Amino acid sequence: MDDFNNDTWLDIVVANYAADDIAIYFGHGNGTVASPVMFSTGDGSAPYMIAVGDFDNDHRLDVAIANFGTNGVGVLLGFQNESFANKTALSTESSRPVWIHVTDLNNDAALDIITANYGTHSVSIFYGYGNGSFSNPSTYTTGFDSLPLAVVSGDFNNDNEMDLATANYGTNNVGILLGTSNGTFAKQITFSTGSNSHPYSLAVGHLNEDNMLDIAVANYENNSVGVLLGNGNGTFMSQTTYSLSPVSPYSIGIGDFNNDNRMDLAVTNNGTDNIALLVGYGNGTFASPKMYSTGSSSSISIAIGDLNRDNRLDIVVINNDTRTIGIMLGYDEFFPIETTYSTGRGQYSIAVGDFNNDTHPDIVVANSVGNTVSVLLGYRNGSFANQTTYSTGSGPISVAVGDFNTDTLLDIVVANFGDNTVSVLLGYGNGSFASQTKYSTGSGSESVAVGDFNNDTHLDIVVANLGSNTISILLGDGDGSFANQTINSTGVAPQAVAVGDFNNDTLLDIVVTNNGDNTVSFFLGYGNGSFANQTTYSTGSYPLSIDVGDFNNDTRLDTVFVNRNSNTVSILLGYGNGCFANPTTYSTGTWPCSVAVGDFNNDTRLDIVVGNFGDNTVSILLGYGNGSFANQTAY
Repeated sequence: MDDFNNDTWLDIVVANYAADDIAIYFGHGNGTVASPVMFSTGDGSAPYMIAVGDFDNDHRLDVAIANFGTNGVGVLLGFQNESFANKTALSTESSRPVWIHVTDLNNDAALDIITANYGTHSVSIFYGYGNGSFSNPSTYTTGFDSLPLAVVSGDFNNDNEMDLATANYGTNNVGILLGTSNGTFAKQITFSTGSNSHPYSLAVGHLNEDNMLDIAVANYENNSVGVLLGNGNGTFMSQTTYSLSPVSPYSIGIGDFNNDNRMDLAVTNNGTDNIALLVGYGNGTFASPKMYSTGSSSSISIAIGDLNRDNRLDIVVINNDTRTIGIMLGYDEFFPIETTYSTGRGQYSIAVGDFNNDTHPDIVVANSVGNTVSVLLGYRNGSFANQTTYSTGSGPISVAVGDFNTDTLLDIVVANFGDNTVSVLLGYGNGSFASQTKYSTGSGSESVAVGDFNNDTHLDIVVANLGSNTISILLGDGDGSFANQTINSTGVAPQAVAVGDFNNDTLLDIVVTNNGDNTVSFFLGYGNGSFANQTTYSTGSYPLSIDVGDFNNDTRLDTVFVNRNSNTVSILLGYGNGCFANPTTYSTGTWPCSVAVGDFNNDTRLDIVVGNFGDNTVSILLGYGNGSFANQTAY
């Protein structure tokens, strides 16, 4: 974990072994993170682990990756605007690196890279020059059949030179390589972790407050944690073990999780209870482990940091069986059990709002299979209460929020595809909602949006009806009830609907994508709840999602939509009179299905992000502020 985008919030970076990429999850500063931004590490690279540091002294974070599949280290330099400027590769020959560590080994103020090489039973050191380049590797053996799985650093003999410690899985020991003043290392000395212990990882810290570094080891095969207290001369006391049976530990970390100024241990495990926390007494001993579940059966890696800036350490784990990351937020009395949030079946659409007036965002989810919406109330620390479900019509697939009865409390509206209705659920302001009131729409209610279409200060509803080639307008009375629908014809199979003022008359208009005839329809509002007949513009093949924004800074709204079958996104620049220029089209990934706009590089110009269903990528198109965009960058 580190702060990649200099917003003072910790971000998370993960190596995806099977996908040949890494993912960065940008933190929001409240314990939650954004969806991942992906960076390729090369075909067949099989990245195993990541380390972070500023390798070229440009005050921007860089990333070093242990690529098991290609026997090397990948270095990504110069992170800025959510991309890396340069990529270099360092060879470890046929070593199969499985662990990577970064520190300044030779006191030259330049970061160096160390790898644990499973294939050649060794560690490799790449000395950094401080400009993003590195020396050829210096390699030190860890012993025949040692199969080292981890390497860390520390000054174990108090000579002001950095030393190395390895977890030698094959020979059941910890190896210590003491550093010398000329930047080389002495022959390894070993300390047993027990017969058939097979140590998997290790961590270094002050576990008994004597200013001598100690080591904690995850012993995979004998289901234990080992603690080796340092003597301050490069040697260690015999290991003290703590049983985790029946689970097998993978990764271990050290931190003060209960704010008592004593170091504790956190361990990820293979098994049902796959997080173990051991409270430290400050004298090198620990309480019996307290076990927690992440909902995974194989949590393989751990990172520690303060994700929500509450001065309490949090834990991030990688769950390789569920292909997820788990976040455990810390509290004064240690950790709560990590919470996963259940919803109904067939989650299809999500919206956010403050439903209980506590200034913390809450979530509502449309569950298309269960015919419900789930409401999850948010807490200040970024976690959520268990869902409360409310019945809807049949097949809810789109949800929006607004204050429909002018009581300043948010309400919910849901488009029900299966029974051709919308459901309105009025909020009580305490996070609960009244039972639904249903209103008829056209056939196949596909998408819903809200706005004041008749300038009476009361919110109204518009629904795109896929099956009847119409939109339905339901005018609100301001008391939570709605008039019967009025119908306007669209193109064939209207899919998505959005609202904006496209002719600068201060009256809301409507735009709809029609995937059946490859058009978008614009309906200019008269300000009394009625609309002019549609004006259509051609699109690419199978337009789906749509959004609006001012892309050329002329104070006139423009439109962007994705064309699924064309693998493109199209821009219609508005003239401010309800008319639009011919579309400009840009390539995306495969089968783009969703689009949104925002300023992603902080240049005050709107950019576009597209979700591509077909190739599991996100396309970012940076705006120039004149209505044109750079070619996509795919993640």
